[in-house]
Amino acid sequence: MHGYAKPDRHGRLEMKLTLLTTPIALLIVTLGSTFVFILVSQSSRSTRHPDSMSRSFILWLHGLGDSGPANEPIKSLFTSAEFRNTKWAFPSAPNKPVTCNYGATMPSWFDILEIPVTADSPKDESSVLKAVQNVHALIDKEITSGTDPKNVFLCGFSQGGALTLASVLLYPKTLGGGAVFSGWVPINTSMMEQFPPDAKKTPILWSHGMADQTVLFEAGQAGPPFLEKAGVSCEFKAYPGLGHSINNLELQYLESWIKTRLQSSS
Repeated sequence: MHGYAKPDRHGRLEMKLTLLTTPIALLIVTLGSTFVFILVSQSSRSTRHPDSMSRSFILWLHGLGDSGPANEPIKSLFTSAEFRNTKWAFPSAPNKPVTCNYGATMPSWFDILEIPVTADSPKDESSVLKAVQNVHALIDKEITSGTDPKNVFLCGFSQGGALTLASVLLYPKTLGGGAVFSGWVPINTSMMEQFPPDAKKTPILWSHGMADQTVLFEAGQAGPPFLEKAGVSCEFKAYPGLGHSINNLELQYLESWIKTRLQSSS
């Protein structure tokens, strides 16, 4: 989280992409500078008594070139009483060479072959599947500690959103939900046969800015048909004028979306 987004010369609220110049004058693009527009602080509200809520877990996966700690302010927006028993995790990706950035090393969950990401961009499934294993280990640890799988939620922005999608679809249990922000489908249709039956029951929320020039809106639009073919429920929300970033409206909706799916203790 680096500050507030400002309108560009076209009047759109967009994330400012971080551009780093290499010694040979090549531009390196990061997809992870997630600006959040905190318009007003939300008052606590609850439809269920907080003591009746079981423990829940929200895992947030950042974008390319970003870090987990930089995204931690997101949890401050989740002020409803239902989240008093929520454990948040904001892991950081390891430093790896990234093909789309001319092999430069930066925080990256898996390799990205080209930018902008389109609906037809090539996929490096092997590196995606390695990243999925690491995410599954974090989920397994939390479930082993006593959290109901249906109270586990994965959320991610950009590259983290793509990893969220793959991790949910390949996890052997039904989770509370997966939320993809400005992401894309990082695996091929041939992988569908490997989706466990219980994974297909995990609902997906997909949010995408229509003015995104980094992960094109068409890449986001390709998500619902892919999921429908796999038999997975997906709610797709388009945000006119929004570039490659997350805005306050998206996070407010995410809060309510998760609230309706949290399981009460019996």
